[in-house]
Amino acid sequence: DGDKWEDRWVHSTFKGAEAGKFKLTAGKFYGDAEKDKGIQTSTDARFYHASAKFESFSNEGKTLVLQFTVKHEQSIDCGGGYIKLFPKDTDQKKLHGDSLYYVMFGPDICGPATKKVHVIFGYKGKNLLTKKDIRCKDDEFSHLYTLIVNPDNTYEVKIDNEKVESGSLEDDWDFLAPKKINDPEAKKPSDWDFLAPKKINDPEAKKPSDWDDRKKIDDPEDSKPEDWEKPEHIPDPDAEKPEDWDDEVDGEWEPPMIDNPEYKGEWKPKQIDNPAYKGEWVHPQIDNPDYEADDNLYRYTDVGAVGFDLWQVKSGTIFDNILVTDDADYAKKVGEETWGATKDAEKKMKSDQDEQEKKEREAAEAEKKAKEEEEKKDDGEEEDEEEGAVSGPNSSCFTMMDVVF
Repeated sequence: DGDKWEDRWVHSTFKGAEAGKFKLTAGKFYGDAEKDKGIQTSTDARFYHASAKFESFSNEGKTLVLQFTVKHEQSIDCGGGYIKLFPKDTDQKKLHGDSLYYVMFGPDICGPATKKVHVIFGYKGKNLLTKKDIRCKDDEFSHLYTLIVNPDNTYEVKIDNEKVESGSLEDDWDFLAPKKINDPEAKKPSDWDFLAPKKINDPEAKKPSDWDDRKKIDDPEDSKPEDWEKPEHIPDPDAEKPEDWDDEVDGEWEPPMIDNPEYKGEWKPKQIDNPAYKGEWVHPQIDNPDYEADDNLYRYTDVGAVGFDLWQVKSGTIFDNILVTDDADYAKKVGEETWGATKDAEKKMKSDQDEQEKKEREAAEAEKKAKEEEEKKDDGEEEDEEEGAVSGPNSSCFTMMDVVF
């Protein structure tokens, strides 16, 4: 419905000059120029707060589905792409990052380390993050994100109409206190041998009498060389020999060493199970008196607005096809009829643009190279003309040289 979107959506003024504005566009590439129009972040390094209200509802006893498309055509390096569900009494003009919300869902990218899908639920004044790591898409194309919350307290996350995660709300978020806690009355027994090794030396084992610990023994085949008795030093011919001088300066000869064939290594007694070993002590568990089951973790009684609360370093993200419903099959069908109907054409348009840009870039490079070659050729011709003018017989320079010499 074109610019009529501005009649439904309200921009927050909370951030003042730091706030950015959404604009309606299909972007630089798309599958359908009209059908693919969405609201796009327009200015770098800005906060984006905008919301649209609808007739409030409760999802009690029903499935809650939140679905939308995100296209980071700017190759985003840091910024959010998530959407929120708000209560009906949300002050749209004052919407900001700390405003109360029920559900926050969608991709968040910041550098190579953070590329995840946020699934955050508001519960009793706290915003609970999922314990699971759900990876988002990080390319330039449109992607369909779907969150399904069921009345049996289970959930499912889909990207491009394919399931990427599912499970139990109670298991994957800290909605409730743990069912079991350590028994405060339990103490580790004083005789608990946790640090003792699993194996100990066999007290009955004795080192055999023929056990040889020596790594090296004298080589029985070796003998001292006949010329071994050479003195380490010889007398100084200019000096007189002292009366107590010893000629046997080489000391006592020792044969070289070889490996001992009888060597068995350092003797150690064999190992047996340690009768005192009990393993790591596990603290006994008891029922947590603070645990209270809640069959309505999924439920919100006055959902009344959908909107965006974002910070983007590099703008250009386009949001479209926003759907809040209680029918997962219907959401899948809408996804196929919107995102599914134009995604291939969008990729083809981008591919054609890239190919055209490549051709233009190559043509520009070829033109630049040809121009440089032409300039180089012209410079060469000018140099040749100058050389001819200097050496010619009728030149004024030549005549002057004749005069001088």
